[in-house]
Amino acid sequence: MIRLDQLDDIDRQLLSILQLNAREPVAEIARRLGVARTTVIARIARLEQAGVIGGYTLKLGRDLVDPSLQAYVGITVQPKAGRDVIRRFSRIPEVQQLCAVSGEFDYVAWLRVGTPEQLDKILDQIGEMEGVIKTTTSVVLARKIDRGDVARTG
Repeated sequence: MIRLDQLDDIDRQLLSILQLNAREPVAEIARRLGVARTTVIARIARLEQAGVIGGYTLKLGRDLVDPSLQAYVGITVQPKAGRDVIRRFSRIPEVQQLCAVSGEFDYVAWLRVGTPEQLDKILDQIGEMEGVIKTTTSVVLARKIDRGDVARTG
């Protein structure tokens, strides 16, 4: 199995192009990469065989399917309160993802709600949780780069 850190620059650029548009013509990919069409075809085949490319799929426009409001919330918790906070977060369906992080916060939560009022309610709920010291919220205004679902580890 090939890991992403073992790929060269051309493979990484190729994957980036395919993540944006898996239907990009091979000739256009070759032109953008400055390599022959046969090189692109061979690299795609090798990446597919190695499991780096796991398949191709249709991705509906997210705003068409789900015109929700999204926010990222940085959360600082009291020492030794992490397990309880994680358990409480797991009961909030609007929490799409909760990640332990290094840096200023202990956790970052990705929230998806329908309205600003719902976001306000969830933020109040989080802020009132026992063990939560501080939250900092950033509302997503626009996605400038969206590579969709990427391979997850762990």
